[in-house]
Amino acid sequence: MTPVSHATSESRGEGRWLLRFEVHLPSAYADLWPALTTEDGLRGWLAAADVLERRLGGAVTLRWLNTGTTASGRITAWDVERVVEYTVTELGRIRFHLEPVGTDSTVIRFLNERDGTDEDRLDCLATWHHHFELLESALQGHPADWSRWTDARWAELRASYASFART
Repeated sequence: MTPVSHATSESRGEGRWLLRFEVHLPSAYADLWPALTTEDGLRGWLAAADVLERRLGGAVTLRWLNTGTTASGRITAWDVERVVEYTVTELGRIRFHLEPVGTDSTVIRFLNERDGTDEDRLDCLATWHHHFELLESALQGHPADWSRWTDARWAELRASYASFART
């Protein structure tokens, strides 16, 4: 599995953060798009999509199968096979921008703009990093088995981000 690079983050004012990932995946963007925009695709690496109206302005409700957290909102950007953005309660704006690299590789430029403390920021960095690892696995035919999920990998990543923040 190709490791996901550490993300960057920047303050957007008191208690507001912008998290950025650039994820390089050995998958064509036409294969990646369904993983970001369909119920089956999202379930394999991120969350159950209890509601998913696949269009600009459509409703979305995501339910994390590892924590039970639910977030509802709207699809605030939709450019087929290029950009999808969900703006949801608690998680803020989450945006996936796909850029093909040749015919069999894709870069995801990911943003998460959200409110929270510095501790929340570190938690979210570790969470997204872990989910992108799960996405790569799902694209290789191994979707997440949420019944076996533990927070061990997340804890490693969280410690890594906390350590990185101190340097």
